Amino acid sequence: MKHFTKVTLLTAGKSYNRNFVNCLSGYKSLNLIGSINEENSATNLAPFSQVFHVGANPATVGILFRPHSVERHTLENILQNGHFTLNQVTESFYKEAHLCSARWDKSEFEATGLEEEYLNNFKAPFVKDSPLKIACLLKDKITLAVNETVLIIGSIEEVWVRPQAVEEDGFISLDKLGTITVSGLDSYHTVNKLGRLPYAKPIKSTEKK
Repeated sequence: MKHFTKVTLLTAGKSYNRNFVNCLSGYKSLNLIGSINEENSATNLAPFSQVFHVGANPATVGILFRPHSVERHTLENILQNGHFTLNQVTESFYKEAHLCSARWDKSEFEATGLEEEYLNNFKAPFVKDSPLKIACLLKDKITLAVNETVLIIGSIEEVWVRPQAVEEDGFISLDKLGTITVSGLDSYHTVNKLGRLPYAKPIKSTEKK
């Protein structure tokens, strides 16, 4: 095993350290966050791998944003009007999703060719090609003291998902949707399901492992 210490990482260089540490948490989900400014005149689309489950009842998600020390359109749009969408990415448009991280002088929808979609009068735009789309409302904002990273908590208001992926017990088979995962900042991966296991319980000494 190759051994790294905190000192090693601090002296390895900014680029190496950024790539290394971003891989440590393993594979992550990839969502495009759709938002629109307060005047409803400019849409924004940005890729995020820092989206995570917060609670099921009520349904809530968390998103981590880098410190708000520079202009960040997605965060600013969410803070202005409270609406945003999560759109899972598939193999068919992951390259366009990656390009959404560039600094465009126009909407990322227009710049990358991804199509906007508005559903059920929700204020923020969805990605039409996404097979799993979530409408969210801002519920809380917390600036973390450790590094001024901004944590946004959103309530899940509505979900659109292709029906063939939803099983009878509510489980969503993401492999049937073809959604992908990301490691680090720029490495994209397809997913193969290994299997579902029953609810874990301690094994009695008389039971076979």
